[in-house]
Amino acid sequence: MAYFLTVLVTISLGLCSRVFATNLPPIISSHAGDALWAVMMYFGIRMLFVRASLFASSTISLMICFSVEFSQLYQAEWIVNIRDTMFGALILGKGFLAVDLLRYTTGIALACMVDWLLRMGGSTEKKSRR
Repeated sequence: MAYFLTVLVTISLGLCSRVFATNLPPIISSHAGDALWAVMMYFGIRMLFVRASLFASSTISLMICFSVEFSQLYQAEWIVNIRDTMFGALILGKGFLAVDLLRYTTGIALACMVDWLLRMGGSTEKKSRR
Protein backbone atom coordinates (compact mmCIF):
# COMPACT_ATOMS: atom_id res chain seq x y z
CA MET A 1 0.00 0.00 0.00
CA ALA A 2 2.87 2.38 0.79
CA TYR A 3 4.33 1.97 -2.70
CA PHE A 4 0.93 2.64 -4.28
CA LEU A 5 0.56 5.87 -2.30
CA THR A 6 4.11 6.84 -3.24
CA VAL A 7 3.26 6.33 -6.92
CA LEU A 8 0.20 8.59 -6.57
CA VAL A 9 2.17 11.30 -4.76
CA THR A 10 4.94 11.11 -7.35
CA ILE A 11 2.45 11.42 -10.21
CA SER A 12 0.95 14.48 -8.50
CA LEU A 13 4.37 16.06 -8.01
CA GLY A 14 5.31 15.34 -11.62
CA LEU A 15 2.13 16.91 -12.97
CA CYS A 16 2.62 19.91 -10.68
CA SER A 17 6.18 20.30 -11.99
CA ARG A 18 4.69 20.74 -15.47
CA VAL A 19 1.67 22.88 -14.56
CA PHE A 20 3.61 25.24 -12.29
CA ALA A 21 6.87 25.19 -14.27
CA THR A 22 6.94 28.97 -14.63
CA ASN A 23 6.78 29.36 -10.83
CA LEU A 24 9.69 26.99 -10.18
CA PRO A 25 13.42 27.63 -10.42
CA PRO A 26 14.61 26.81 -13.95
CA ILE A 27 16.73 23.86 -12.81
CA ILE A 28 13.68 22.27 -11.19
CA SER A 29 11.26 22.99 -14.03
CA SER A 30 13.76 21.64 -16.58
CA HIS A 31 14.64 18.37 -14.89
CA ALA A 32 12.05 17.44 -12.24
CA GLY A 33 9.34 16.07 -14.54
CA ASP A 34 11.54 13.43 -16.13
CA ALA A 35 13.24 12.51 -12.86
CA LEU A 36 9.85 12.16 -11.16
CA TRP A 37 8.57 10.02 -14.05
CA ALA A 38 11.47 7.66 -13.35
CA VAL A 39 10.76 7.78 -9.59
CA MET A 40 7.16 6.83 -10.34
CA MET A 41 8.38 3.97 -12.50
CA TYR A 42 10.68 2.73 -9.71
CA PHE A 43 7.94 2.76 -7.06
CA GLY A 44 5.51 1.19 -9.54
CA ILE A 45 7.94 -1.69 -10.03
CA ARG A 46 8.40 -1.94 -6.23
CA MET A 47 4.61 -2.05 -5.87
CA LEU A 48 4.31 -4.91 -8.38
CA PHE A 49 7.38 -6.84 -7.22
CA VAL A 50 7.57 -6.17 -3.48
CA ARG A 51 9.98 -9.05 -2.86
CA ALA A 52 12.42 -8.01 -5.58
CA SER A 53 15.76 -6.64 -4.49
CA LEU A 54 16.42 -2.92 -4.69
CA PHE A 55 19.04 -3.63 -7.35
CA ALA A 56 16.58 -5.64 -9.47
CA SER A 57 13.88 -2.99 -9.06
CA SER A 58 16.30 -0.23 -10.03
CA THR A 59 17.57 -2.16 -13.03
CA ILE A 60 14.09 -3.02 -14.31
CA SER A 61 12.94 0.58 -13.84
CA LEU A 62 15.96 1.95 -15.62
CA MET A 63 15.51 -0.51 -18.50
CA ILE A 64 11.88 0.55 -18.91
CA CYS A 65 12.75 4.25 -18.80
CA PHE A 66 15.59 3.86 -21.27
CA SER A 67 13.42 1.73 -23.57
CA VAL A 68 10.68 4.35 -23.61
CA GLU A 69 13.24 7.08 -24.31
CA PHE A 70 14.91 5.16 -27.14
CA SER A 71 11.47 4.29 -28.57
CA GLN A 72 11.07 8.01 -29.22
CA LEU A 73 13.55 7.64 -32.07
CA TYR A 74 10.84 5.61 -33.84
CA GLN A 75 8.56 8.10 -35.57
CA ALA A 76 5.93 6.05 -37.41
CA GLU A 77 2.67 7.94 -37.93
CA TRP A 78 0.61 5.67 -35.65
CA ILE A 79 2.87 6.18 -32.62
CA VAL A 80 3.29 9.89 -33.30
CA ASN A 81 -0.53 10.14 -33.20
CA ILE A 82 -0.53 8.45 -29.79
CA ARG A 83 2.25 10.75 -28.55
CA ASP A 84 0.18 13.74 -29.66
CA THR A 85 -2.44 12.92 -27.02
CA MET A 86 -2.00 14.12 -23.43
CA PHE A 87 -1.66 10.61 -21.97
CA GLY A 88 0.48 9.44 -24.85
CA ALA A 89 2.90 12.32 -24.29
CA LEU A 90 2.98 11.72 -20.51
CA ILE A 91 3.68 8.00 -20.90
CA LEU A 92 5.72 7.80 -24.11
CA GLY A 93 7.21 11.29 -24.35
CA LYS A 94 7.58 13.26 -27.55
CA GLY A 95 11.15 13.10 -28.80
CA PHE A 96 14.47 11.57 -27.83
CA LEU A 97 16.72 13.64 -25.55
CA ALA A 98 19.96 12.11 -24.32
CA VAL A 99 19.81 14.25 -21.17
CA ASP A 100 16.61 12.40 -20.19
CA LEU A 101 18.70 9.27 -19.65
CA LEU A 102 20.64 11.14 -16.98
CA ARG A 103 17.42 12.50 -15.46
CA TYR A 104 15.97 8.98 -15.27
CA THR A 105 19.13 7.57 -13.74
CA THR A 106 19.22 10.33 -11.14
CA GLY A 107 15.53 9.92 -10.27
CA ILE A 108 15.80 6.16 -9.87
CA ALA A 109 18.99 6.44 -7.82
CA LEU A 110 17.31 8.92 -5.46
CA ALA A 111 14.16 6.78 -5.20
CA CYS A 112 16.24 3.69 -4.46
CA MET A 113 18.20 5.54 -1.76
CA VAL A 114 14.99 6.77 -0.13
CA ASP A 115 13.52 3.27 -0.33
CA TRP A 116 16.67 1.78 1.21
CA LEU A 117 16.78 4.37 3.99
CA LEU A 118 13.12 3.80 4.85
CA ARG A 119 13.61 0.03 4.85
CA MET A 120 16.68 0.32 7.05
CA GLY A 121 14.77 2.53 9.48
CA GLY A 122 11.98 -0.05 9.58
CA SER A 123 14.45 -2.89 10.15
CA THR A 124 16.09 -1.07 13.05
CA GLU A 125 12.71 -0.29 14.58
CA LYS A 126 11.57 -3.93 14.32
CA LYS A 127 14.79 -5.18 15.92
CA SER A 128 14.47 -2.75 18.84
CA ARG A 129 10.92 -3.99 19.59
CA ARG A 130 12.10 -7.58 20.11
